[in-house]
Amino acid sequence: MKFGFYTLGCKVNQYETQAMAQILQDMGHSIGDFSEACDGYIINTCSVTAVADKKNRAVIRRCRKSAPTAVIGVCGCYPQHDAAACEKLGVDVIGGSGQREDFIQRMLTAWENRQHSAVVDNALRRREFEILPAGGLEGRTRAMLKVQDGCVNFCTYCIIPYTRGPIRSAPLELAVRQAKELADQGYREIVITGIEIASWGADLPGKPQLAELIQAVCEAVPQLRIRLGSLEPRIITVEFCRKMSKFSNLCPQFHLSMQSGSDGVLARMKRKYDTARYLESVQLLREYFPGCAVTTDMIVAFPGETQEEFAESLAFIRKCGFSEMHIFPYSRRPGTPADKMPGQHDNATKEARSRQAMAVAKEMSEAYRKALIGQTLQVLFEEPEGELFTGHAPNYVKVYVPGQDLHNQIRTVTVKELYADGVIAEL
Repeated sequence: MKFGFYTLGCKVNQYETQAMAQILQDMGHSIGDFSEACDGYIINTCSVTAVADKKNRAVIRRCRKSAPTAVIGVCGCYPQHDAAACEKLGVDVIGGSGQREDFIQRMLTAWENRQHSAVVDNALRRREFEILPAGGLEGRTRAMLKVQDGCVNFCTYCIIPYTRGPIRSAPLELAVRQAKELADQGYREIVITGIEIASWGADLPGKPQLAELIQAVCEAVPQLRIRLGSLEPRIITVEFCRKMSKFSNLCPQFHLSMQSGSDGVLARMKRKYDTARYLESVQLLREYFPGCAVTTDMIVAFPGETQEEFAESLAFIRKCGFSEMHIFPYSRRPGTPADKMPGQHDNATKEARSRQAMAVAKEMSEAYRKALIGQTLQVLFEEPEGELFTGHAPNYVKVYVPGQDLHNQIRTVTVKELYADGVIAEL
């Protein structure tokens, strides 16, 4: 059979898509583009917001209309949260956010006998980490290594604890073995990912800390760059920074989950830190990793966010000086406490605050990149864009250079000036 994949949402979904593709290829099946004629289509969904659910439905309807005889399977957080909605859209095979190999087998069975199936477990009862092959999507130079699943933070805006279940961690030995396999396959960089990687080890014997896992992976594949996924501020301590700063192959880019720069909003979100603790984390990272890039996410117009609280957030992000930010207007997510909170904002307010926050984020990004002019960087090159070849530096700044045939090479460049969403440099 020939399969096409469509992935919505986070890096964990991307990881699980490539894992399913690997499983199918190992069984002798082929992978095509989602836009071309295939025997089966797999849509790996996100359900983090109501907007994400709308995107899921649009992709499913489009696929069903364009491929009426193909087998269509839907998995991920959307059917985990609302399998009945998928049933109404004419999906052939429904799975949740786990049991991927079973889902693949049911796709194959559906092709053979046109048998509809829907199997979605109770995510809150999961206790074991699902082992899937690590790797990268086609054409990628970096691979993803999933080391953790689940979350127990229960932030008031988030459905993920219900769709992903409690914390499950990959054994350290498994992570090291998969890292070595990725090195053997020719990858030059590994991204350590999970739903909430700061909680890695909480369910393992002896409750090891994430720093132990990072150290083991860095030491196992010293020739590879190791990049960390999103981190909770609480994990950034003097001890963590002291240990991690010893590894030259650990990328100096840290995505610290923030969501708001107002203590009042953070409390309503039920985040487990305040702005003082967050700023302490940022300062520690800059002390131990000079010049590092600190990136984050921010939700604007959360229910009840006043103009004063929004102003506090803008002042706070300026104080932090992020190199890159993702700005999201709050989107209601039925089934979460925030959906029923008073003080819901209209779209005009959400759009206005988003524009203001993005303008500040753009200023900070340009300031960070301007400071790189004249510096030399080691860039992992990925793909051509027009007349230029692009890649990323260890700080994840996108670098453009005149050149050809640089795919999967790490080369030294000198930064010349700002360009598009990154910098232009010369080899």
